[in-house]
Amino acid sequence: MTFLKLLTQKSFNKIFNPYSPTIFQKAQIGGCACPPSEEDVDYAFEMSSSTLRFGKGVTKEIGFDVVTFGAKNPLIVTDKNVAKTVAFENVANSLTKLGIAFEVFDEIKCEPSQQSMQLAINFARKKPFDCFLAVGGGSVIDTAKAAALYANNPNAEFFDFVQKPFGLGLIPDKTMLPLIAVPTTAGTGSETTGVSIIDIPEKQCKTGIRLRCIKPNLAIIDPLNVMSMPRNVAIYSGFDVLCHALESYTAKPYNKRSPLPSSPNARPVYQGSNPVSDVWVREALQIVKKYFRRSIFDPEDEEARTYMMMASSFAGMGFGNAGVHLCHGLSYPISSQGKSYFDKHYSKEHPLIPHGLSVVCTAPADFLFTTCADPKRHLEASQLLGSDLPNTASPDTIANVLADQLRSFMSDFGCPNGLKQMGFDRSNVDKLAEAALNSFRSNPISPREIDFDSVSDIYEKSLNVY
Repeated sequence: MTFLKLLTQKSFNKIFNPYSPTIFQKAQIGGCACPPSEEDVDYAFEMSSSTLRFGKGVTKEIGFDVVTFGAKNPLIVTDKNVAKTVAFENVANSLTKLGIAFEVFDEIKCEPSQQSMQLAINFARKKPFDCFLAVGGGSVIDTAKAAALYANNPNAEFFDFVQKPFGLGLIPDKTMLPLIAVPTTAGTGSETTGVSIIDIPEKQCKTGIRLRCIKPNLAIIDPLNVMSMPRNVAIYSGFDVLCHALESYTAKPYNKRSPLPSSPNARPVYQGSNPVSDVWVREALQIVKKYFRRSIFDPEDEEARTYMMMASSFAGMGFGNAGVHLCHGLSYPISSQGKSYFDKHYSKEHPLIPHGLSVVCTAPADFLFTTCADPKRHLEASQLLGSDLPNTASPDTIANVLADQLRSFMSDFGCPNGLKQMGFDRSNVDKLAEAALNSFRSNPISPREIDFDSVSDIYEKSLNVY
């Protein structure tokens, strides 16, 4: 009999519940919401992830994997920039050497919208593709997930599987077709998660598909594929890693999340912090502490870029099962509504706020807001990032130190100093807040309850960050 079988539910919760009575009392004093009754909260969590293969040069093995899947008609999904890189070349050569014919779809849009994803879905439905190879960053991998899912559910409408409130949030009849992800950025984590993010312009906000059945079957993590990342791509990808890990670690615990699912398959992908996800994100935070700055200040530092890619997948395995909360939830309207900011290392043709930038710009204010809900977890996160805070530090001190750690990364890298430098001002705050609240209708793991006023306050504090 295993150790876990010997544990009663009560003793298991006692061991793994990150809320101690002292901390919870502090949270109540700080004005944070009380938890729901025990009868309405979940009692279990699941850990699922893609198979991960890590190593320099493993991209060249992908032909073997396509043969192993028994695939005869693979489709490579990429974008026009990645199609010129060594990563794409190695994927194509690996297939060609084994006599595997393939087609390429390279019309991927950075920060994909409903329209761009529908284009990929339509292409995938035209021919009997039986395996998908996503070669690129998060936008490519997220689009490939959607294409592989809808191709195997040919009668499904676009919003059938999109999460509520924008979509119906249905469970598909069939899982997606086999998908191998080859990330070319060190940040997305999408290669290990069951999440695909989509911009819905008419809602002025992003949303997503969250299903365990869209986790890639295999993630090919090759550090050689990120050595040529432009500076800003490396910076904002790294911020995505950092926030994935911080949000996962500070999310509401799985056994405080409500409502209790009606059946096991109704348990959400974003379950809340849990002991297994904690292992991955703690390691990711320690890697970020040691290697993030090195990977930016010396782009030839192969060790640093290798470890940041490792941290990306580790954080992906963590947040892919625990979830993200304020930083990401508040980023979706920023990305969707930002129509005047251009980044030289992304698109020169149309305005675009890179995902990692939209995520990190509210992070200091986010954690100033959430720390009172669980000072201990925020303290540990700050310590993992290198602070020397004592365990007796007050919630206010913890919040301010953690916020300063985030600000220091932004200032050291010369990032835009808040929303103002991305084209927003005070007149945009209410519109951002209204759109953001839609994101939280399907996200029950924020460590602290939010409303219009609290979200507006976070956006206003994020107009200038450092």
